[in-house]
Amino acid sequence: MKKLFFSILCLSISFSALHAQGIQQVTPSQAAEINKKNPAPPPAEIDPNAGKFKFKEETHDFGEVPEGPAAECDFEFKNVGKSPIVIIEAHGSCGCTVPKWPTDPILPKKKGVIHVTYNTHGRVGVINKDVFITSNAQQKPMKLHITGTVKATPKPAEPVAAPPPPPPPDVNK
Repeated sequence: MKKLFFSILCLSISFSALHAQGIQQVTPSQAAEINKKNPAPPPAEIDPNAGKFKFKEETHDFGEVPEGPAAECDFEFKNVGKSPIVIIEAHGSCGCTVPKWPTDPILPKKKGVIHVTYNTHGRVGVINKDVFITSNAQQKPMKLHITGTVKATPKPAEPVAAPPPPPPPDVNK
């Protein structure tokens, strides 16, 4: 009896939910009216006096790297803006990609380096990761990219078992 009651209850809730989800058609003139009432927010203005990253390269290709040791690279940049750049935070698109960034402000016309380490252990295959930099620079957020391929480390050869020793001579003969 409980199963029957529970089944009927579930069906009635499902039916009510489906019935309440009626789709309403909106005409183009209604859509235009809705957009007038709720305009999209304007894009954030870029401060022309803010610092500005100019990287030597925004993508680093490791090529083929062996599985196991970390793959590392440096992204060198120069502040070509009018104000110091303060990097608030940087993070990889996953836990295997770890950036280190300068904690001091990068003054105009000065250089800085963002060091990126990629953990290759157990990650055989294509590398296709991003590093996102949060700062007060004009580029918000700044995105760097690493690529490459991790090649599997060859497994050590299994030792070949030695043949069993010959049986001892029979002394009873």
